[in-house]
Formats: sequence, C-alpha cells, structure tokens
Amino acid sequence: MESSKLAEIAGATSGVLFDFDGPICDVFAGRPAPVVARELSEVVARHDAALGDRAGLVDDPMEILRLAPQGGEPVIRAIEESLTKAEVSAVKVAGPPVPGSVAALEAAHSSGRKVAIVSNNSTACVRAFLMLHGLRHLVHEVIGRAAYWPDLMKPDPHSLLLAAARLHVLPHHCTLIGDSVTDIEAAHTAGTMSIGFANKSHKALALAAAGADAVVTDMATVAGALTSSLR
Repeated sequence: MESSKLAEIAGATSGVLFDFDGPICDVFAGRPAPVVARELSEVVARHDAALGDRAGLVDDPMEILRLAPQGGEPVIRAIEESLTKAEVSAVKVAGPPVPGSVAALEAAHSSGRKVAIVSNNSTACVRAFLMLHGLRHLVHEVIGRAAYWPDLMKPDPHSLLLAAARLHVLPHHCTLIGDSVTDIEAAHTAGTMSIGFANKSHKALALAAAGADAVVTDMATVAGALTSSLR
C-alpha cells in the first residue's frame, strides 16, 4: 500500500524539495550539536546573562536560535552569524551524504524534475556541503533559513513557497522530503505533498501522525520511486 502511494506521489511531482539535515546530511555528526549549542549559549550570555542561563539548558542549536529574538536584534545577529560559522565548520567534518540521498538527488534531476533544498540550516552550510561532495549541479535552488528571521524557519511554509516560486512549479506539484514533524507541518501549510523520512525508528509513527503522505526508512526508496515514475 505504501509503495503504491509513493508511486502516486512521485507521478504527481514536478518539483522535489529536500530537507537538508536528515535526508541529505547529518549536519552535526562530526561536531556534536550539544557542543555547538553550548558555544552559542555563551554568545547569548555575553549580551544577556539571564537569557544566556536559559540557553545553557538547551542542547539544540536551532532552539537557541529560536530563543534569540527574546534578546533583541543584537542577540539575533550574533547568534545567526555564530551559528552559520558553526554549521559551515560542522558540514566539513560531517562525513559523506546520507545513504541513498545522492541517488535520490540524481533521480530527481535526471527525470527532468526541478530540485531544491529547503532547510532550517543556513544557505552557506548547505552550499558548502554540496560543493564538498560534488552535488551542486544536481540542485537548482538552495533555500536556507531567512537570516535574522528565525520565525520563518519550518514549520513556517516560507522556505517551501519561496522554493516553489523560484522553481516555477506550483506548490501542489511539489513534494517535500523531510525527517521531522515540522517538515510535514510546513508542507501542509504550503500545500505541497510530503514524504516523511524516518531515519530513526521512533519517527515513523510521528511522521505518519503528522500527516505525511508517505513514510520511508531509506532514501534509496525515494530514488526508486522517482526513477520509476519519470516526468
């Protein structure tokens, strides 16, 4: 049943939107997220001691970025710039692309579909990883988070709608492949289809419950569906 649904989605897809951290790259595999989060909390503390104490309890760099607006523009700017530098450094030691992801990118591109990466990570870090692994030619657009506007990160649909517009593909002809509930929520709001990538066993039920149109456990499965259903 899931394979037929996946084939149906692939057949209706003209624009393939890949999340980055999860489906393409394990961003903090070589430089652990809690280490980066601790460094960011120290940056926050230099501007706002009380907010820095709160940030020190967080081990996810993205959540510290979401906290930053509470410290005003100076904190937002400092954290955005520090996080971007940390992400670029992290992807250089993150290791190879996620298994099956290169095949999925190649299948999407070679089938004549438009391809974008839509990420809560910075555009700079996504591009650095693509260049490092010789993948830039497979991606038409890279839409990272809107600098200094953390509220526009997924689950906000901003990046998906911007990608669809730049690809010149209507949102309902696009499919987002993502590994988090926020990806699926963003897809629903944007009006795109969605494929949940359950790269950890506990994610499958959560992604399905969030309303993913299909759930896969291997990016090679995505590649196969895109190849089997040529545009």
